[in-house]
This record gives sequence, structure tokens and C-alpha cells, in this order.
Amino acid sequence: MDIKIDRSDETRLRGELESRSDFEALRMKRYLSMPDLSRTQGSPLHEIVERVKKVPALSGFDIIEIPEIVPANISFDLFDFPADHPARSTSDTYYADEKNILRTHDTVFWYYYLNDPAIKERIAKGEAMGALCFGKVYRKDEIDSRHMNVFHQFGGWYIAPDSMPVEPDDLKKVLGDIVHAVFGPEQKFRINTDTFPYTDPSFEVELDVEGTAAEGPAKGKWLEILGSGMPKKSVLEKMGVTGYHGWAFGFGLERLAITSMSLPDIRLLWSDDERVKKQLVLGTEFKEVSKFPPIVRDISFIVGKDFVPNNFFDLAREVAGDLVEDVSLLDKYENDEKFGADKMSYAYRITYRSLDRTLTNEEIDALHKKLEETTTNEYNATIR
Repeated sequence: MDIKIDRSDETRLRGELESRSDFEALRMKRYLSMPDLSRTQGSPLHEIVERVKKVPALSGFDIIEIPEIVPANISFDLFDFPADHPARSTSDTYYADEKNILRTHDTVFWYYYLNDPAIKERIAKGEAMGALCFGKVYRKDEIDSRHMNVFHQFGGWYIAPDSMPVEPDDLKKVLGDIVHAVFGPEQKFRINTDTFPYTDPSFEVELDVEGTAAEGPAKGKWLEILGSGMPKKSVLEKMGVTGYHGWAFGFGLERLAITSMSLPDIRLLWSDDERVKKQLVLGTEFKEVSKFPPIVRDISFIVGKDFVPNNFFDLAREVAGDLVEDVSLLDKYENDEKFGADKMSYAYRITYRSLDRTLTNEEIDALHKKLEETTTNEYNATIR
């Protein structure tokens, strides 16, 4: 069954964003307008979704699509995130307003699922049920070839009355089936104990990347690809459900796709270049179409001590778009005598590289100058 959630609150919040022209609103509007690759035919992320949906244990599960702007208290408080958890900070999360955020994890679907009228009726009857949810999520993050501010997650869970046995081994069987559905029956993996705010016990799945097409520094190592566990009774109770237990899992689609294809750059998943798109096939090692040369520029500036480094990663990608391949923090230091007691100096190295053409020094100089000007305006910074 496909479950559609009332999105009137999200529509209102999107309308409020549309009326704003500040830098934070502009970037959130752009991220929200980007396509959902988990629902885009031809994308390897969509292919992963389709493969996992066919896992026998997940057959017949409900599919739920939830808002992309959600209340912060639902996302954090109901899921037992500690009050000091970094995800609550504006340095890690996009706040549409004081109370609502761009969703940071798709596990928030638990709340929407349990509050659907049809599901409430099934719970009242003591039925067992499962659901799958997938789509875009948003986090402020460092910028490199493996990370973007917008990415995709896939989550699932199964819940049943306490009278029906549900054991961690049931979950572990599902996790193994998911690994083999995506990477093939010969793929080696292991399951370790882990810790998450809303499950206990919790587990992670690690992939033997030597048993995949993976190249580079990860080859021959174990790569964490998936988190899972048994939903806490306390979390279910906060959502109005007692007398139930179950299992749940969640994973990032990009990480699985990059591992499966030895993809050198996450931006390739969004490419419109047919030479790239035809290579985006799970289990097939990606071959470089061409390696255009990078152009490296440094930027250093003095700014107030309340400056958040993650915000600059976000700013660089906003100003220069996908031409930014990597942003590295080179140095930060304070010198009260030189800068003032409330100031610090930061230095970043920015690698510009296009996926489909050779950049010129002239265009990058102009773009880098724009970044300096925007940094000055946004953070009241002084370029050094």
C-alpha cells in the first residue's frame, strides 16, 4: 500500500521560503528543487531501491512518502537525540524556521507511519506490518568527492505485537538479503554491534570492499554501509504505540552506489553527460570519461569566533556550484593582539574541477573573487 501524508504544513513552509531572498533560503530552495534520484528512472539509486524492494522479507511492505520539511521536535525529540547532539545545531542542519528543518534522516517516517489513520486501525486490531521509505535528506557537511549537502536514504521497518516473536536474528537475515540483493550473492559482509539513539540493540553492516569493484584507499578494508536495530519501546511509546516491538534499518543510497561502481566522485550521480550516464550501472566499474585538470585556490580571512566552519563548506558549494570538488580547512588560529579578542583567522584550500570540461584560470579567478566577496558580506569577514 502506498501511504501519502498530508503535506499542507510543508506547502506553507515552502511558500514562506519562496518569499525569502536571504542566502540560507536561496540554498534551501535550490536543494529542495533538485530531483529525487531514488525515484528517477535510469539512476543507479533508483535501481538499488528496486532491488531492495524485491527482498522477500520486505515483499508487501507499505511504501510511505513523507515531507521534506519536518518539525525539529519530531526529528530529534521523539527519536531520543540528546539535547546536546550536534545534529540539532544550525551548523549541521538546515532550519526552514525556528521549529522546522529540512529532514536529516528518513527514520522520521516512523512517526508519520504510526500516525496514519489506516495504520492506527491496523494497530488497534493487533496486526503486524512493515514499511519502506526513501528519498532525499539534507545535512551541512564537509565537501569532498564522497559528500554532498543533498543525498538519499532508504529506510525500512517491521513491527508486530509483543505476542509475535521478533528477534535480532530476524533482522540480521534481512540485512544479509539486502547486501546480496545489491552486490550479489558472493558479497562478503559482517554485522557488528553499534549505538543509535532510537534502537537497542543496534547493529551496523560492514562490507568487505575487497570483494567489490572498489578501488583506492578503501580497497581491502571493511566499509560501513548500513545501520539497524530494534526500535526502543520508549521511542514507540512517544509515538503513541505500546505493546509492539520490531526491527528497523537505514542506509545511504550514494554510499552503496559509489561502492558498487567504484565511482570516483559523488557528483557523477547527478551528471547529464551521456558518456557518464551510460556507465552508471551497478556492479560495473566506472571508467573515467576524462580527467580534466583541477585549479586550486586558497582563501584566508579573519572572522568572529562565533563563525561555524561547516557554514563555509556550504557557502563555497552555493557560490561555485558543482565546480567545487573539494574544500579543505588548512588552518585556524587566534591572535588577540593581532586580530582582537573576539576574532580568529581561517584558511581554506578549494579545488575547482569540472566533470565535463577544462576550466580556465580566468573564470576561476572571477568565481573565487565572488566567493571572497560573498564571504565578506555573509560573515562580516576580512579577507587576508
